[in-house]
Amino acid sequence: MRRRVLPALCGALIATALAAQPIQPALADPTAPPSTPPSSAPANRSAGPSAEPSTSAAPSTPAQPDRSGRAATRAAGDQPHASYWHPNTILDWNPATDPDARFNRSRVPLRPRATDPALKANPNARAGEGKIASLVSFGPTSGNPSQGSLDPNYYAFTYWQYIDTLVFWGGSASEGLILAPNATVIDAAHRNGVKVYGTVFFPPTAYGGQIQWVRDFAQKSGSTYPVADKLVQVAQHYGFDGWFINQETAGGDAALATEIRSLMKYARAKGPVEFMWYDAMTESGSVTWQDALTTANDAFLSDPARVSDSMFLDFGWSAGNLRSSRDLARSLGRDEHELYAGIDTEANGYNTGVNWDAVFPAGQPHVTSLGIYRPEWTWKSSSGPADFRTRDSRYWVGANADPSDTATSSPWKGLAHHIAESTAVTAKPFVTGFNTGHGDFYNVGGTRVRTGGWNNLSVQDVPPTYQWVVNSTGTRLTPSIDYGDAYEGGSSLRLTGKLDAANTVRLYQAKLPVTAGTKLSVVVKTPAAGPTRLKAAVAFTDAPGTFTTFDLGSTSGTGWERRTLDLSAHAGKTIAQLGLRAEGSAASYDIRVGQLAVYDGAVDTPAAPSRLQVLGATDVSSSRKSLRLAWTAAGSGQVHHYDVYRRNADGSRTYLGATPNDAYFVPRLDRAGAETSTTIEVEAVSTEYGRSAAATATVAWPGGPGEENHALGRPATASGQCAADEGPAKAVNGTVTGGNSDKWCTLTADRWLEVDLGEARPLTRFVVRHAQAGGEPAAFNSRDFTIQVRSDASQEWTTAVTVTGNTAAATTHPVTLTARHVRLSITRPTQNTDSAARIYEFEAWGS
Repeated sequence: MRRRVLPALCGALIATALAAQPIQPALADPTAPPSTPPSSAPANRSAGPSAEPSTSAAPSTPAQPDRSGRAATRAAGDQPHASYWHPNTILDWNPATDPDARFNRSRVPLRPRATDPALKANPNARAGEGKIASLVSFGPTSGNPSQGSLDPNYYAFTYWQYIDTLVFWGGSASEGLILAPNATVIDAAHRNGVKVYGTVFFPPTAYGGQIQWVRDFAQKSGSTYPVADKLVQVAQHYGFDGWFINQETAGGDAALATEIRSLMKYARAKGPVEFMWYDAMTESGSVTWQDALTTANDAFLSDPARVSDSMFLDFGWSAGNLRSSRDLARSLGRDEHELYAGIDTEANGYNTGVNWDAVFPAGQPHVTSLGIYRPEWTWKSSSGPADFRTRDSRYWVGANADPSDTATSSPWKGLAHHIAESTAVTAKPFVTGFNTGHGDFYNVGGTRVRTGGWNNLSVQDVPPTYQWVVNSTGTRLTPSIDYGDAYEGGSSLRLTGKLDAANTVRLYQAKLPVTAGTKLSVVVKTPAAGPTRLKAAVAFTDAPGTFTTFDLGSTSGTGWERRTLDLSAHAGKTIAQLGLRAEGSAASYDIRVGQLAVYDGAVDTPAAPSRLQVLGATDVSSSRKSLRLAWTAAGSGQVHHYDVYRRNADGSRTYLGATPNDAYFVPRLDRAGAETSTTIEVEAVSTEYGRSAAATATVAWPGGPGEENHALGRPATASGQCAADEGPAKAVNGTVTGGNSDKWCTLTADRWLEVDLGEARPLTRFVVRHAQAGGEPAAFNSRDFTIQVRSDASQEWTTAVTVTGNTAAATTHPVTLTARHVRLSITRPTQNTDSAARIYEFEAWGS
């Protein structure tokens, strides 16, 4: 399996396979020399998994970026991203001072899963043996939005039932070696009972790797490992489960290898946090891939105490390698399924050659588990969303789009051929709208509340366990996820085709106890009023293959209609499967299912969130903003997520997004006409989809009636100025278009600008336009600053705004205060070591 090719050639092969696909991330120049490898190219030993390598030559010393993955600010409304670090910069990370940390937290706990071997779709699949780890790159290391984006083209994975661990893949020498997963991926994975790991990647020296970074990682202070402490803190604060460690940098020794093992044991003891070790560095410290568990690397699994929780075996394994690995693992007291035989599908997807019998021999116990490198090939190689979904189905359930029928001439039969499905539908309430976490619109309760593309895995529902298993004695209907209509979200379940015999559609494996108050609710939509010819189908654990059906009757129109069914007659039983049965005849049957729910009693209404506040706003243009919002979580009731809206002049609402978190980034808020302010609303949605009252906040727009910039043209003083034509008056002259001399600039050690507003004024926001707003490089934008106020010159200054880590050209800072004197103090004037502060405008808006 090892591809003995040069990195540049390997990059060219990948670029050729993925070229000109509209939904893939851009690739770097495939002709780049080895010192500047293309993004997504494999490591120096191209068979080994590698994160996204640096696109620039490696520094001669272990230089480390000071951004630490924090591109946004505490007060401004910029896009937050997933966190990334080098070993020394993670030591400075503190969630209290990282403005992005609040947006990267997952609030979805890891759900328990179950699997019933009697309900597996494929007779060849085995339950409770081999597992699957999936190593996925959702975006560049420095470009993973924390909470989704306004782009439907995303790796919206929907086959969670076949994997056990997802590794959020990334890392590069130039960006950061340590990458934490973003909140949306953690939320979706945990809702499906799948663990999530971040990545620690030490690249080969040809890709910028430096052994000093490995030594920094394993540094010890007394009896502690400071970086390990941070790995534990990051995982616990963000709510994920562990780390994948890929150490491929040459130059180590046995002492360093020992320290890394000690670090993992130390972190696991402090945890809970887990580790998956990649087969590269050996116990001697050299980087020598074993393609197996051997006496050269087994100490990274156990020495003899547990070191890592699992090991990813490099791609060059053979059947003999795996059998010997299994035997060695057992001799160490470890489960052989904690070993993951790696396969590399980044370049060829389901056309990759795999010795399946070596891992999952037919009719025999699984030898090891399976580690899949880059299954998102299905997305990156596709021509569009529909093609992606077809490829993803082929990858996971086989060529027939039916996990119960994987017969094909292709060696790749789909993972469903080998692995039995697991289910996270193990507790009530269970509600699904068949929302896959991306789409071209958004509906709430069947009403269109947003048009335009989006992705947000935090609101992805648990996908059907069986995609798709249909039993019929006649023509089989075709189930699909339909992106043309929805009850909740951007998609729904649709059944189409010729109905000439009973069709039973198996949807979910489950483990849900039934009580006297349990209800089953189904929301349906038909093209015309009349009989649905559809029944809800429920199987119980005492006869898990036999369905009891409940007729859904007829519809009265063409809109969404709910049917609520009483399951009290089955109290004391446990639901094993949920499905649908279509009966009757129709030449062209077509029905949509918008929601399926199992819950007890009445639908719960959660308490409302409170103290909604705009943490910051960034003016994208005069009629568009991005916002950072935060609120206090609902005090009672189980909350599934919070929906965020803007209130329109006609009383309607436009959907802005959703999150299970207590903070949300709004990427786009558009001004409606000449409105002077926009009301933002946040409501809690319960796990049964009851909705609370809304918390509200107001966002002001510039230049509206009754609002003015009170700093415009007012007397200004400053700590100094860089040149005669760069005095403080330039920061209040109302323009940024006059070139480099249209700014206030200072080189003084204490950098401040004061404006006298003439009298005490009610203020609603400050706007600061930094260097880039006037056409200068973004590197000159002010990084750290405060805004202080007072109503009289005899008073002490009061700090109203504190910003750290800004990168934006213009920042908006909402306030509610009254002041006459305002003061901008800049503590870190640029993104680099340049010491000049450059402010093109300092505005104080109010009535």
